[in-house]
Amino acid sequence: MAGGSAPATTNLSATSSYDGKNYTAPLAVLTSLFFMWGFLTCLNDIIIPHLKAVFDLNYTKAMLIQFAFFTAYFIVSLPAGAIVNRLGYKRGIVIGLLTAGAGCLLFYPAAGARSYPLFLGALFVLAAGITLLQVAANPYVAVLGKPETASSRLTMTQAINSLGTTIAPLFGSVIILSTVVKSPAALQQMAPAAVEAYRQTEAASVQTPYLGLAIALMVLAAAMAMFKLPQIDAATGGGDQQDGAHEGASAWSYRPLLLGAVGIFVYVGAEVAIGSFLVNYFKEPAIAGFSEAEGARYVSFYWGGAMLGRFIGTFTLRFFRPGKLLAAHALVAALLVVTTMLTTGHVAMWTIIAVGFFNSIMFPTIFTLGIDGLGKHTGQGSGILCMAIVGGALIPVVQGGLADAVGIHHCFVIAAACYLYIAWYGATWRPPVRKAMARA
Repeated sequence: MAGGSAPATTNLSATSSYDGKNYTAPLAVLTSLFFMWGFLTCLNDIIIPHLKAVFDLNYTKAMLIQFAFFTAYFIVSLPAGAIVNRLGYKRGIVIGLLTAGAGCLLFYPAAGARSYPLFLGALFVLAAGITLLQVAANPYVAVLGKPETASSRLTMTQAINSLGTTIAPLFGSVIILSTVVKSPAALQQMAPAAVEAYRQTEAASVQTPYLGLAIALMVLAAAMAMFKLPQIDAATGGGDQQDGAHEGASAWSYRPLLLGAVGIFVYVGAEVAIGSFLVNYFKEPAIAGFSEAEGARYVSFYWGGAMLGRFIGTFTLRFFRPGKLLAAHALVAALLVVTTMLTTGHVAMWTIIAVGFFNSIMFPTIFTLGIDGLGKHTGQGSGILCMAIVGGALIPVVQGGLADAVGIHHCFVIAAACYLYIAWYGATWRPPVRKAMARA
């Protein structure tokens, strides 16, 4: 790891035209988006055990929740990039908020009909809106400031994202998991009127919070439409071609980006897989023996660790080389995952929770390293990286199948392998060669 005298120098092409303006106000507005999509994404960790019990699902079928949600990133990311390039960052953000709001509204009929496929459809629409927000907001944050502090700035906004993921489990434990789901056998012992009343209560535990979230998203969309954001050309990455920028026909020919996309794939997959299993993991007698509601509260420590790590990373990324810091975090995360599989009780519980802290800088650092030097292809590169978030759809399902086969305690080996790849990527990443280029 580099010493303190070697600052991070991740020079995003999108920031090459930095004009010295103060962008504090627009950055503050954008952080509200990061909070909101973090909150909505992390609510899946609460929805999973709830719907698993409601529909009597095994782990593989329960992970279809994450599959439906994160598949949207794969399908929508490239069209979202085209929307942002055509309409601009601001309009892309507004459309994303409205789409996410529509997804939240769909939870109302899904819960009323007690239909698992409808829930999956609602999650897909919700995630489509969040995908558009990600494609627009991540590179936009990179644009608004000095190029040498891009990783640090994106890490700060991701810290606010983690504030949302920290609050969401607490919110869900009180609003959603407070209703104890009865087994089919228990329902058969109840009078028809009591069963109907119970089902209405159960549906309302999901309908009311998501209806409130839909209203909040639409209000935020209206506010964003009226707020004056800096005009930056999304298609060109914010200015003239950067010295040493990628000269290929498209971002697909840029090897550091493609390796970074794999890094995003395995990072999101590992982080989501761990978070998705925590409530059920903590229920295990050999781990903690918690109830679902109590386990959900401890999930907040996992996401809270990521928030703390991102606030710290805002400063450490200014003094250490991003790639080396990324490698160190990923290696420790892999060791913690291995430790939780080899132990039981509170040691196993707290080591898996501690992984959240070391997840902290991974997404923003991989993202900025991946698009470093892309020049006019930065928008396309952002779409490719966001498309790789589909790892959150596939890896949890694979881990769910492994949990059904070998048990929940040892299924985390998949996450450990993901972190080892990230450690390799960070340790071997090198900045692009900068060379003077003629101005058009």
